[in-house]
Amino acid sequence: MTPTIIGIIGIVVLFLALLSRMPVGLVLTLVGFLGFSSLVTLEAGVSLLGNQPFSIASDYGLTVVPLFILMGQFAFHSGISERLYGAAHKVMGHFRGGLAMAGIVACALFAAICGSSVATAATIGSVSIQEMKKYKYDPKLATGSLAAGGTLGILIPPSVAFIIYGIITEQSISKLFLAGIFPGTLLATLFIITIYVLTRFNPNLCPKVPKAELKEMIISLFGVMEALALFALVMGGLFIGFFTPTEAGAIGALGALAIALARRRLGWQGFIAALNETLRITAMTYVIIIGAMIFSHFLVVTQIPAELVDVVSRLPLPPLFIISAIIIIFLIGGCFLDGPSLILILTPIFFPVAKTLNINPIWFGVIVVIMTEMGLLTPPVGLNVYTISGVAKDVPLEDIFRAIFPFLIPMIICVIILMFFPEIALFLPGLMR
Repeated sequence: MTPTIIGIIGIVVLFLALLSRMPVGLVLTLVGFLGFSSLVTLEAGVSLLGNQPFSIASDYGLTVVPLFILMGQFAFHSGISERLYGAAHKVMGHFRGGLAMAGIVACALFAAICGSSVATAATIGSVSIQEMKKYKYDPKLATGSLAAGGTLGILIPPSVAFIIYGIITEQSISKLFLAGIFPGTLLATLFIITIYVLTRFNPNLCPKVPKAELKEMIISLFGVMEALALFALVMGGLFIGFFTPTEAGAIGALGALAIALARRRLGWQGFIAALNETLRITAMTYVIIIGAMIFSHFLVVTQIPAELVDVVSRLPLPPLFIISAIIIIFLIGGCFLDGPSLILILTPIFFPVAKTLNINPIWFGVIVVIMTEMGLLTPPVGLNVYTISGVAKDVPLEDIFRAIFPFLIPMIICVIILMFFPEIALFLPGLMR
């Protein structure tokens, strides 16, 4: 058999194994090792299996992952999420669908100091769902909007998804972070418009909420300042080149810890819990990255990426059509893979194609992350849906899956807008020193 045929068989085996719910990192490692060994030698495969874990674990660039995860954990334990939603509730709650809109705004603001979609959905959901129940909001609107809003956690920086994409494509993580700010703001706005349209056509989804007094609104805004200050410190330092991404993660984690201590919201048990959760998520992420790197070596020797580039370069089709086809593949893949796995498996295959088409790699990274966001909502995986289901235990899972479909429309619209107006994503990275 030719290397290409072996490569195709390996990809098929990979997806079949993933459908059987085997651990992603183990599947990537096993398929990559066996495929690489069959195409090169067993000795080379064993050497790859022995060297790659140490190479990844000792890579200084990857230390940015646990630092930003730790920042999010400290932010969670500091009670920032409650203050963010409280402020959004006071300012927007009296509008039609205002509590659901407040959930989106709180998700966007918490995403600016977190980096994880699941953590954003769980943290804001635990605060806002109870409030929407109190005012008798439709459960589908409440859960669907929060599952969608949680996806902003990996688009608005800092973002673990951007870190993973930047590492495997060797792109600037700082520029990727900056590239996510305007698209993240755009997507949050489109989510809010979607809520307005839904509630406009069906007012029964949301009873009217009393308007807060102006004094209450102003006082509540002070609870947002610490989150904005932390975001400005981290992203400002990256923008002017004062911090490297790793240093920004350390500063962000320290800042979030200082807020938690100043608020007296972080006891010893909470501190240990934050460290344990950071360790768990980091270990899981590292295992997947190690497996993906081993699988990438297998893909390289199969020549599949090179042959795909060769085929695409000869197709009499406009780049926009080819990018659209890649987006559809990411959308389908998101139905079966979690976010990091989707990026780590498909990006090495399609990134060379994007380079051949002279697609800006930073812009392509934003598109990849948005498609990954959609995968967090679509069945059967839909991690954000399962997360919200865990928070709203009285809402059937199938109802939440139905509720998220209106929110896939603004995500598709966001991608289309970015395809025709790429400067939305590229403006801030272009200003970076």
